[in-house]
Amino acid sequence: MEVAGPALFRGSRITSPGTSSTSVCSWTLPWGLRYPAPIPVKPAWSRLLLLGLELSSEGCSGTNRLRLMNRGRSMATPGEQCAGLRVWNQTEQEPAAYHLLSLCFVRAASSWVPPMYLWVLGPIYLLYIHRHGRCYLRMSHLFKTKMVLGLALILLYTFNVAVPLWRIHQGVPQAPELLIHPTVWLTTMSFATFLIHMERRKGVRSSGVLFGYWLLCCILPGINTVQQASAGNFRQEPLHHLATYLCLSLVVAELVLSCLVDQPPFFSEDSQPLNPCPEAEASFPSKAMFWWASGLLWRGYKKLLGPKDLWSLGRENSSEELVSQLEREWRRSCNGLPGHKGHSSVGAPETEAFLQPERSQRGPLLRAIWRVFRSTFLLGTLSLVISDAFRFAVPKLLSLFLEFMGDRNSSAWTGWLLAVLMFAAACLQTLFEQQHMYRAKVLQMRLRTAITGLVYRKVLVLSSGSRKSSAAGDVVNLVSVDIQRLAESIIYLNGLWLLFLWIFVCFVYLWQLLGPSALTAVAVFLSLLPLNFFITKKRGFHQEEQMRQKASRARLTSSMLRTVRTIKSHGWEHAFLERLLHIRGQELSALKTSTLLFSVSLVSFQVSTFLVALVVFAVHTLVAEDNAMDAEKAFVTLTVLSILNKAQAFLPFSVHCIVQARVSFDRLAAFLCLEEVDPNGMIASNSRRSSKDRISVHNGTFAWSQESPPCLHGINLTVPQGCLLAVVGPVGAGKSSLLSALLGELLKVEGSVSIEGSVAYVPQEAWVQNTSVVENVCFRQELDLPWLQKVLDACALGSDVASFPAGVHTPIGEQPWLSWNSQNHLPLPAKHWD
Repeated sequence: MEVAGPALFRGSRITSPGTSSTSVCSWTLPWGLRYPAPIPVKPAWSRLLLLGLELSSEGCSGTNRLRLMNRGRSMATPGEQCAGLRVWNQTEQEPAAYHLLSLCFVRAASSWVPPMYLWVLGPIYLLYIHRHGRCYLRMSHLFKTKMVLGLALILLYTFNVAVPLWRIHQGVPQAPELLIHPTVWLTTMSFATFLIHMERRKGVRSSGVLFGYWLLCCILPGINTVQQASAGNFRQEPLHHLATYLCLSLVVAELVLSCLVDQPPFFSEDSQPLNPCPEAEASFPSKAMFWWASGLLWRGYKKLLGPKDLWSLGRENSSEELVSQLEREWRRSCNGLPGHKGHSSVGAPETEAFLQPERSQRGPLLRAIWRVFRSTFLLGTLSLVISDAFRFAVPKLLSLFLEFMGDRNSSAWTGWLLAVLMFAAACLQTLFEQQHMYRAKVLQMRLRTAITGLVYRKVLVLSSGSRKSSAAGDVVNLVSVDIQRLAESIIYLNGLWLLFLWIFVCFVYLWQLLGPSALTAVAVFLSLLPLNFFITKKRGFHQEEQMRQKASRARLTSSMLRTVRTIKSHGWEHAFLERLLHIRGQELSALKTSTLLFSVSLVSFQVSTFLVALVVFAVHTLVAEDNAMDAEKAFVTLTVLSILNKAQAFLPFSVHCIVQARVSFDRLAAFLCLEEVDPNGMIASNSRRSSKDRISVHNGTFAWSQESPPCLHGINLTVPQGCLLAVVGPVGAGKSSLLSALLGELLKVEGSVSIEGSVAYVPQEAWVQNTSVVENVCFRQELDLPWLQKVLDACALGSDVASFPAGVHTPIGEQPWLSWNSQNHLPLPAKHWD
């Protein structure tokens, strides 16, 4: 019969193998390549022949593999079948392993997977190092060796491209793969060498992308090399064999060199700490396997660890860097909101306002956190997704392995390969999962540090009205509870979407194994969804109630501790204790209800796992035509259900933690959006100009908050240099309000306030450290006894300090013998010490 096809093929008559004659089909392909090949073909398979002819030499045709003849050399080893008769028999069902583990598939993967890997990840990696590059590295011996090996690989693949072109020029037909594959590998090796050069310029000392590329180049093409060596046709193509072996040797050398770490940057911007963390000096395999931490673990095994054994924090983990990054992004998020007007302030950085109250609460903080920590979070999420991919590869490999055990005609190497793949998949799953956990823990530490610094930064700029509504106990709760819950939610954040993907993939597996019987699992889960939604909503309400009661309890406890002397002297202990226990009871009641709802949610998920297994097996046994469960269905179904059980056990914890984190996040956002002092309420200047007036107020009208009426009207005040001014008036006349207005703590309604030079303020409530007089005055600065005596005499404290038991070294603080006058005057020397 005649073969009908595109103009590319010049057909001939093809008869079935059962006839006495066999015709030859010849065709012409681009680049002047011509193929004569004897192909015995069955008549029923003629339609598939045209598709097989369009494939590369990795494809299959007929009962034997399509042999593309090149000067007498076949692309397949002699007597080797690529896929066998099963490929062409449309009626005979074949195992799935013949598709996934055939030699054709392995060879195609070894030829195309490494280039595709580098061309997909390479541009992304190049853009990343371009944006986050550091100082360039020295041209070390390691770099020179890598470049020499890369250039050698480029020359070898150039030779592999030149040989087919020369043979085509000589009129010898060549297979397309002999020109396509070396060309692709030539461009890929050139790109890899360019990445090595760019890594040196951007300060990358160890590359994970190139390590993965060289590893793929060693494993996958190594299979072809082993098959080529076992074919025994070295004498027919000696140059081809030598080039293949030399390329593989150079790739192995590149892989070994990629396990080493290059020298530090030539001009390092960061100063080296005394005991740096070895992670910065570790190679990519050491970072992936956590070998860099083995030294500390071994040291802790042999002896107790001390402070000197712990590593110093890197700059990227220091509070100074993290808080400044989050604050910078916070300002940027707030400035981008509509209606925001920038404020210029020349005051101290810790008193500059960084948020205005008229805006949304959750949005700016969420955007700032995302901009600062998104790279670490996305990298950890990618590690988790790859780990889940290997997790779901195990049931598929197990199915193929059980299928192999039931097929006696399968090759032994297929079973060995499946066993190795199952072991490798489990190991890689654990490796990527631990990488995700490590990055999540690092992100928790960084997030906790940054938000804690932002909260303390906010405390310094709160207005008077905000300080009244936010007590010290609220700040303690924010730092100790809310920030901790927000940090812990990082691990469970991906569970909101990834666990549902787990469940979907498990259902797909069950459908492939059991057919429509898997729909019973969907019915069981759908029947429990309304209960879970109701429980989640109720738990969120009780979580908010618990946090409100906890804040009220902390506020009352803080007030009791401040006035404990008054409470004890009046005998009010029982009254305050009953009030405190009442609030604590309401808090425990909300906590108990929330915990009970969480337990019900957890039990429902655990029971659903058992119900799924019971219902699925029962329905499949009753409905299936054969009414039997073979080994493949039983074991693979149990493996998939075990994964489903993990998802069901993890999902309640994820929802529980996310609900708590949302409540805590709203509280943090509400606190950070409180009203602040007006940065334009006072014009402060550290320069000493020629003007004699150091403090000046013109037509000043001030109020404690935006809602309250003005407390000071039409204030005009000038204080010249060297003037000692006393403001005298009855109680409530506004003396303290005037001082607060000069400090910028009051809202300026109209007028102007100007202060030149530095300001020292001693409040009415003295703050004294529980240490000696020297420490209270010097604040850990260098002690100068003559100057200390002058400062004490200027503050009229010389006689008081002389009466102390140990003089200036007397411990003070909450001392019963310290008079009220001395206690309130002791902060004065500290203000004048500088």
